[in-house]
Amino acid sequence: MERPDFLKKSDKEAVERTLEMVGLESFANRQIGELSGGQQQRVFIARALLQEAEIYLMDEPFAGVDIATEKVIVSIFDELRSKGKTLFVVHHDLNSVDQYFDWVILLNTSLIACGPVEEVFNREMLLKTYGGYFAFLDEAAKIAQKKNLGL
Repeated sequence: MERPDFLKKSDKEAVERTLEMVGLESFANRQIGELSGGQQQRVFIARALLQEAEIYLMDEPFAGVDIATEKVIVSIFDELRSKGKTLFVVHHDLNSVDQYFDWVILLNTSLIACGPVEEVFNREMLLKTYGGYFAFLDEAAKIAQKKNLGL
């Protein structure tokens, strides 16, 4: 038995626009299991975008993606912000926080700090958030930087 076509023309057009937005228009007829991890992540973002919400909650959208996909996702975030949308993004890569976000919430069992990245995202607040673990990471980063600089 043939399945009736439930999608309206406007729905199909919205799907096409959204797939183009995430760079997956050429994969429109593939099953999600046939896609790479980064492509799957883009599909999940596309599904969220189709809701045309005012607020988006995203849990680790950069996890397991390559740099090209990460750039696509950042571009999408920028576009959403330019349209006045609000994004809450769980993100653990401290190296890119100040590049990707303009506001940060630091949590560790409870609220540690909240505010603009340039005010809140600093060594003191990261030490409060991560404690000794951050101090260890900070020291490791300094050692790696010295090695890269040949010091």
